[in-house]
Amino acid sequence: MSESNGEAVAAAVVSATEAAAEAAAEVAVGGWRRATGIAGVAIGVVAAGAAAGVAIERLTVGRGMRQKARLALDSAGPYGGLRGTPGRAYAEDGTELYYEVDDLDPDAESDRARRRRRLFGRKAPAPVTVVFSHGYCLNQDSWHFQRAALRGVVRTVYWDQRSHGRSGRGVAQTRDDRPVTIEELGRDLKAVVDAAAPEGPIVLVGHSMGGMTVMALADAFPDLVRERVVGVALVGTSSGRLGEVNFGLPVAGVNAVRRVLPGVLRALGQRAELVERGRRATADLFAGIIKRYSFASRDVDPAVARFAERMIESTPIDVVAEYYPAFNDHDKTEALAHFAGLPVLVLAGVRDLVTPSEHSEAIADLLPDAELVLVPDAGHLVMLEHPDLVTDRLADLLARAGALPAAATVDGYGSTSSSAGPG
Repeated sequence: MSESNGEAVAAAVVSATEAAAEAAAEVAVGGWRRATGIAGVAIGVVAAGAAAGVAIERLTVGRGMRQKARLALDSAGPYGGLRGTPGRAYAEDGTELYYEVDDLDPDAESDRARRRRRLFGRKAPAPVTVVFSHGYCLNQDSWHFQRAALRGVVRTVYWDQRSHGRSGRGVAQTRDDRPVTIEELGRDLKAVVDAAAPEGPIVLVGHSMGGMTVMALADAFPDLVRERVVGVALVGTSSGRLGEVNFGLPVAGVNAVRRVLPGVLRALGQRAELVERGRRATADLFAGIIKRYSFASRDVDPAVARFAERMIESTPIDVVAEYYPAFNDHDKTEALAHFAGLPVLVLAGVRDLVTPSEHSEAIADLLPDAELVLVPDAGHLVMLEHPDLVTDRLADLLARAGALPAAATVDGYGSTSSSAGPG
């Protein structure tokens, strides 16, 4: 970016942030009609800064054409349609947590048993369950490609975090007006493990907030980790110091966003229904924001980009608001010690603007035996952007953990090219 363009972006960031602050002020005095028009700029964690970065793209394609393209992708997009055996767990506060289980394929079990006997002798290892935890404003379908690859090969569990996907709204948040905490999410994961995988070894896989959830589980239930966890994958996540992330914005923009955003989100979350109408009206801007902060590659399949957009836009603004403060409070650096001695994969996109790869490097520094994989030309949703690479590294982790035979071939995960299928 040239110096003049950088100055323009900085100016746009400050201007957009001032608009966000104005929206919050309008909300405070009850000026909802006007605030709704302004709110489109303020919606999302870093909407103010991203607005400048996507402006040129918005000018090059007509709005009507973009709307038609979104409808076409929604009807033809093959992603997110994989389903398993449904189940429900219940959190400490009574929140219903939805999960799905993909069991081993009985038809393939005899061949798998022969391969295991070659590797482990007559005494085959106990079946391993792999539990996948998704990130902020996503749902279990964010693991689509990995799920397609692993179906029938290993027992897997996918769940929706509270207030996301098919899980219920957080009871503590709606009834008691309590903020969400990462510690609470760790206890939620424990409830899912108890219900979906009550015995046998487990591998924990978490992306972004899901990785933080895995750390919180280890912090609260170290005995579970010691007795049952045989492998861990931490993808695009952080053990703390998220308040220092600049989201790729100029210094002035970052400071402005940090100053006003928590108040703006709280105010908007209080009138979710009205704000959602403004959010739909700013769908073009929202799509550009999602693309900027989700992917780094220029050739991402438009159907994949739209798939990510659908997941994120389905998260209500009041849920976005109630989760946001939890990230500044998150610090699970000491909990990483519970993973020492286990097979661990730490993977991140080098161009991740949400949880920068330096945070993954910091995790790996504390777990020197972990495999650290930094993916060039990858953003925050690396498992969708480079599914083949992520699935390959997961398969290797599962082999090291005894969940897959070392010689097993895991494929069918597709790619992000335009010819990609559902897997």
